[in-house]
Amino acid sequence: MQGNKRFFYFIITIFVMLLGILSRKINGIPLFIGDIFYAVMLYFGSSMIFINSNKQIKILFPLLLCYLIELQQLYNAEWINAIRNTTLGHYILGQGFLWSDLVCYTFGVGVAFLIDFKILKMRR
Repeated sequence: MQGNKRFFYFIITIFVMLLGILSRKINGIPLFIGDIFYAVMLYFGSSMIFINSNKQIKILFPLLLCYLIELQQLYNAEWINAIRNTTLGHYILGQGFLWSDLVCYTFGVGVAFLIDFKILKMRR
């Protein structure tokens, strides 16, 4: 059963990641949508790893990870900026700190948790 849940979380994580990348490529979609997808992706990705964790861990771990990734953008050493200037580095580490991103991450993790709770409730 856990294998099925892990696979389910994996598929959702990949799907949300693709949606997030696509949201950055289509003109007219506000940038904050990608930030929300980023948090949703981290929620489902961490749920795949911490499959039996309680609700607090499922919410706090991806939220803390999002916040730390955003806060590291305040650090501007040459070596980390070089990583951020690559495509993968830009997707993972971001480019510049914004307070509004913290709000988007909080909203994204909250929405992901509600979706997860509803889906898992329906699957029982």
